Amino acid sequence: MSDGARPAPGQRTPESAARGAVVIGGGLAGITAALALADAGVRVTLLEGRPRLGGLAFSFQRGELTVDNGQHVYLRCCTAYRWFLDRIEGAALAPLQDRLDVPVVDLAKPEGRRLGRLRRDPLPVPLHLGRSLAAYPHLSLAERASVGRAALALKGLDLADPTLDTQDFGSWLAAHGQSARAIEALWDLVGVATLNAVAGDSSLGLAAMVFKTGLLSDPGAADIGWAHVPLGELHDRLARKALDSAGVRTEVRSRVTSVSAMENGGWCVEVPGERITTDAVVLAVPQREAYELLPPGALDAPERLLEIGTAPILNVHVVYDRKVLARPFFAALGTPVQWVFDRTHASGLRSGQYLALSQSAAQDDIDLPVAELRARYVPELEKLLPGTRGAVIEDFFVTRERTATFAPTPGVGRLRPGARTKASGLYLAGAWTATGWPATMESAVRSGVSAADAALRALGRPRPSRLFAFEEAA
Repeated sequence: MSDGARPAPGQRTPESAARGAVVIGGGLAGITAALALADAGVRVTLLEGRPRLGGLAFSFQRGELTVDNGQHVYLRCCTAYRWFLDRIEGAALAPLQDRLDVPVVDLAKPEGRRLGRLRRDPLPVPLHLGRSLAAYPHLSLAERASVGRAALALKGLDLADPTLDTQDFGSWLAAHGQSARAIEALWDLVGVATLNAVAGDSSLGLAAMVFKTGLLSDPGAADIGWAHVPLGELHDRLARKALDSAGVRTEVRSRVTSVSAMENGGWCVEVPGERITTDAVVLAVPQREAYELLPPGALDAPERLLEIGTAPILNVHVVYDRKVLARPFFAALGTPVQWVFDRTHASGLRSGQYLALSQSAAQDDIDLPVAELRARYVPELEKLLPGTRGAVIEDFFVTRERTATFAPTPGVGRLRPGARTKASGLYLAGAWTATGWPATMESAVRSGVSAADAALRALGRPRPSRLFAFEEAA
């Protein structure tokens, strides 16, 4: 074993981890940290308790279908995640729209008048959204004008102002003339999907970051990208291939039981049957798991990690015997349905059509029985998509992530720790750490980069040339 003890029968005997690092957690944060460290010449071991990589963005088999546990998208402004896709050679499998275009269907309108669109023109900010907003049929003329004024006020906010985190976005919107309808039909349409909370439950600081970066920074910043293959193809298979090529030792089904400092300044990481000694450790696990593994004194107030709330996401999966949706996705108003995506090709379905409904901030639905969810959502789809009314449902199932993201509530910013801890050689990563972003794939990758950067500095290793290229593109 790494500390010199004789291994018991059946135990693995790892290679020496001298001048190395152990990354605990194989989600996007952990994969990123491992790749960044290995690219800098550090010997890396990546430990993941699950039988696969990818964290909460993964795939599984259901008969002949390859199912994503949830629909994940990213934006052109997500420069870190785009770097990650390039690093694992997966960018072509998750392309971006040429130009932002979001169909929005309002069920409260008569058939034939339900469709509106949010799309951009090739013009400078904020003119790039001017024509779309002026023609957006789901708001009155007065509401459209008030949205423009609020957007300009939002653009003027200083994201470095800590008082923004103490306020809620809904109150700020109301104070800036936004009606309940405007919040529902525009601000929450975007905010719920990116923040996993309605405006009234969201930190103004995080909401301002989302809207300033995505809609008010660069004309193409909000162009949407999503995987055209199962997420497991990206975050497990291609990620594992990249880790292997970088020389990372990757172990799945390896749940860490303890992390402890050694007298010589190194670290000891224990999993059943193995003790690994190393120079640096990156904890890239959810906040509660990090709390349980943190050694005493690593954070001034470790209990704050337990104060970071969580928010659920529900995904409803419906397989029809025929094609019922002509576009790749749409958002909905006037219905419990939020966003609907066509997953037919990505899942490998050979006939019919497979739709996935992504339901964020799903506190009211997350624990409902499948039969009740079917009774709730199938009729809504029949109202939204006339083609479903004569179609046969060949499969209906749900996936639930009860702790999908951290809750972006006012005050959460003071609870999110940075990458460095008070324990030399121990670092934190995860979308819940202080990245400045809400709980997104972008935040996860950024956290992994920050943890790797801190570890490389402590280990005296230079940044690899291809790391942090996304900072120049941001």
